[in-house]
Amino acid sequence: MARYIFITGGVVSSLGKGLMAASLAALLQARGYKVRIRKFDPYLNVDPGTMSPYQHGEVYVTDDGAETDLDLGHYERFTGVSARQADNVTSGRIYQQIIARERRGDYLGATVQVVPHVTDAIKSFALADQSDHDFILCEFGGTVGDIEGLPFMEAIRQLRNELPRGDTLSVHVTLVPYIRAAGELKTKPTQHSVRELASLGIQPDVLLCRAEHPIPESDRRKIAQFCNVRAEAVIPALDAPSIYSVPLQYHAEGLDREVLRGFGITDAPEPDLARWYDVTDRYNHPEGEVTIGVVGKYVGLPDAYKSLNEALVHGGMAHRVKVNIRWLDAELFEEGSADIAARLEPMHGILVPGGFGERGSEGKIASVRFARERRVPFLGICLGMQMACIEAARAAGFPEASSTEFGPTREPVVGIITEWMSREGLQKRESEGDLGGTMRLGAYEAVLAGNSRAANVYDGADSISERHRHRYEVNSAYIDPLTKDGLIFSGMSPDGLLPEIVERPDHPWFIGVQFHPELKSKPFAPHPLFAGFIGAALEQARLV
Repeated sequence: MARYIFITGGVVSSLGKGLMAASLAALLQARGYKVRIRKFDPYLNVDPGTMSPYQHGEVYVTDDGAETDLDLGHYERFTGVSARQADNVTSGRIYQQIIARERRGDYLGATVQVVPHVTDAIKSFALADQSDHDFILCEFGGTVGDIEGLPFMEAIRQLRNELPRGDTLSVHVTLVPYIRAAGELKTKPTQHSVRELASLGIQPDVLLCRAEHPIPESDRRKIAQFCNVRAEAVIPALDAPSIYSVPLQYHAEGLDREVLRGFGITDAPEPDLARWYDVTDRYNHPEGEVTIGVVGKYVGLPDAYKSLNEALVHGGMAHRVKVNIRWLDAELFEEGSADIAARLEPMHGILVPGGFGERGSEGKIASVRFARERRVPFLGICLGMQMACIEAARAAGFPEASSTEFGPTREPVVGIITEWMSREGLQKRESEGDLGGTMRLGAYEAVLAGNSRAANVYDGADSISERHRHRYEVNSAYIDPLTKDGLIFSGMSPDGLLPEIVERPDHPWFIGVQFHPELKSKPFAPHPLFAGFIGAALEQARLV
């Protein structure tokens, strides 16, 4: 039976519960324990798949095709444990299932209520698929006191009573603000937050206190006294130089020790933190730097490209170089070629990421053209690969080449896909159907061409498995004319119908992929495509 750690937050949002959960899991893992992390989101969307990146940030995709909260990316990057469909649930998904059951008559005419039906569903998600894990960490989105979060808090209260005594623990992340005019840290917000949580029947065992300044021992004792926890269980969480320093910082403050002590575990082995010391050393002591231009449409919110940002950092770690990322709005590149050259010439590599819709598409195509003609290392991801194919088609004599995603076109180099093969068999979608959950989602195999740069990047592999999230595909009818123009299709779906990777062998480093490699990159295991891309950018920097 797994032990459960319930993680809540108070006072304000954006305190870093997800990063805290990932760091704690990594520390427990370093002690030899098997861990899993789950995220419970109180919003009514069934999943974040149809939400604007400006509303929610990145949509993280799992191997089994779930569209999830971006915190699951932190979980995977810090632990290496692949997330699953069962690891993220929203109020919308819970209510959707309950209402479907009610319509079928599964409740036998009973009145359907938040307690017990909604809380039972939340508990079922928490307890599902335990496997042989030692610890399951459950992070709850939002802030204690939010109306939409009350059913989740009630579910925690019930679980702490129903599970064996000593098998659950509550960690509350809160804020200790610094009032500059008074020159003091204030503990009252933390006290009020804990009081709010206790009023819901949940007494926290460990407090993680976010602060910009060191918390004096006297303030820690004060928090402990008023919040009914041990002084040693009040853990300071100061700002860190990077997210990859957080596990080491939390360990130094005793977070993992106090959590284990809360479970009555006092003889746990010391953690093996060698890989985290290596990661932080590579990040903090680079031996060079490169500048990468990311030409996207959601650049106003960095969280929209969270995994991409981290994967680029990981690629830098592979070469012990600092990666300076320049976020460039694709729409600005639609105003004139001179502006494109001025903005892209300082870049050692150009990356065009995924996205949806026509806005900024011509700017992305222009940046692909710049990378091809100026021989700058290029990586296109999802829509970025499609833009590379459209740019190649226009150069090959198809001036009206476009994507049906942007409207009717006489040259549909990219078009919507309504049928494809998956591990579950033939998948079908309606072109005018629902948007949510209707894309090609999750892990799919790609067969690599021998002697290609793609095969070389993947250490000579014949086939790979990567995660997808898209509704449109490169039209295979254009493969022959694009190949004649110098673009080779070095990765295809096993049935040979869907292009997965394109590249230019006459270019120093030019690769486009239909999938999202950033979703599988980790600080201690950089994705080979990003390691290769940054390596090529480093060579470009040496030539400048």
